[in-house]
Amino acid sequence: MKPFYLTTPIYYVNDKPHIGHAYTTIAADVATRFQRQLGKEVWFLTGTDEHGQKVMNTAHTNNVAPQKWCDDLVEGAWKPLWKDLNISNDDFIRTTEPRHMKRVGDFMSALKEKGFIYQDKYEGPYCVGCEEFKLPGDLESGNCKIHGRPVEIISETNWFFKLSHFAPILLEHYQKNPDACQPDSARNEVISFLQSEVNDLSISRSTFDWGIPVPWDTNQVIYVWFDALLNYATALDLDMSRTNGGDKFAKYFPEVTHLVGKDILRFHAIIWPAMLMAAGLPTPKRVFAHGWLLVGGEKMSKSKLTGIAPVDITAHFGVDAFRYYFLRAIIFGSDGSFSWEHMEAVYESELANNLGNLASRVVSMIDRYCSGQVPVEKSNKEISSIINSSTDIAIVAMEKLDFQSAINSILEISKAANLYITQKEPWVLAKDPKNQKELEEVLYHCADSLRSLAILFYSFMPTTCEKLWKQLGADNSIGELSKQSIDDAKAWGMLPAGSKVVKGEILFPRLENKTS
Repeated sequence: MKPFYLTTPIYYVNDKPHIGHAYTTIAADVATRFQRQLGKEVWFLTGTDEHGQKVMNTAHTNNVAPQKWCDDLVEGAWKPLWKDLNISNDDFIRTTEPRHMKRVGDFMSALKEKGFIYQDKYEGPYCVGCEEFKLPGDLESGNCKIHGRPVEIISETNWFFKLSHFAPILLEHYQKNPDACQPDSARNEVISFLQSEVNDLSISRSTFDWGIPVPWDTNQVIYVWFDALLNYATALDLDMSRTNGGDKFAKYFPEVTHLVGKDILRFHAIIWPAMLMAAGLPTPKRVFAHGWLLVGGEKMSKSKLTGIAPVDITAHFGVDAFRYYFLRAIIFGSDGSFSWEHMEAVYESELANNLGNLASRVVSMIDRYCSGQVPVEKSNKEISSIINSSTDIAIVAMEKLDFQSAINSILEISKAANLYITQKEPWVLAKDPKNQKELEEVLYHCADSLRSLAILFYSFMPTTCEKLWKQLGADNSIGELSKQSIDDAKAWGMLPAGSKVVKGEILFPRLENKTS
């Protein structure tokens, strides 16, 4: 079985994270947790992009040295948030780390030796917010379309990368390998760009010094995006002295999926693979560009005062509901608007009334009618069939990063179990001792359905599912939830008879009357 390597973008540390950053990182966490449950060897990378003019300007505005600004934000805001959101990354890379900076210099030197870097003069518009040299089509009335702010006109002698050389090669690559850039709308944008005139890329700056020095010209620093993109390889111990890039790189990188926001698609789907081609290294298996989270019709952004701190939402709904909602309510790959009212509606209907109520009723009835022990297993072809089909759909959806479809398929199991309870009315059966066997059969079916639900929803809501697992007594009778596979979810009757249920806290408490 091939490994699964997944990355988030490395995030600018010019400010604290907002829910747009959390959205991408949660999606990555859910995807990698699910792949681990499928039995794959997983490597999950995230981190921070700490060089460039934007970070330097922000630090100076706050009367702090750039390195201290980065250190304080990373340790005081970014890493703590990922811990709070239960992010299970295997590595966290910072572009100011020696392991990264040395390898970036080695990479750039290798490209120069191969003849893909040359010196020339650059003059044109540059958006500090994007850290990007802009084309005429990227501007509107002299402003960056993304940030809505005027661009700077830069004129300096820089080092250039022969990006234009790789445009026809990349175009052929995406035409032959459509899965390499997803969704379709993203791939179409990339192909359209490649079919236009692609210019060489300025990859150094001489007007400021906050960056990695160009190895052979220390009066200049390496362009922040050229530096940042390499994190996906430097974190895998990229070794330019070896033809395969080193053992760890050769093992994981050919299977990489890059999750990115659509505003940084060109960097990842054009510049990055061109850099790798120039170095003789494999290109990414998949670049997946998700849409924007919108507030008031605008992209969530600190610069436009539409950034919302994740704690503002998790304090009201809880962390797992936060993780669930944004992947349930928005098709991954499309834009989506955050609505406090809609999140409350989803929380009440799907989490509290559906899954939470099912767990509460089943555990309470086993405690009351079966002396707190899971009764003897009886097969139920109808429910087991739904579990099998729902799981198969979820597996296919998760491979495509279609989180919404995966959630919807898993919800069918809880809906079926709730309907089964309504039809069988175990509270009525319990009134006559003659119905005890049928009553136990009903309750076992529902308890084992909850076992499957705990496994399938674990990647989305790990803390809540662990609570459910303990309430079913499965932690003692089966083992740790984190070690259960997706195949275990499909196997009917794995919750042992005699498992001692534990009435615990309500999984999804009713929301207090708060306002956003």
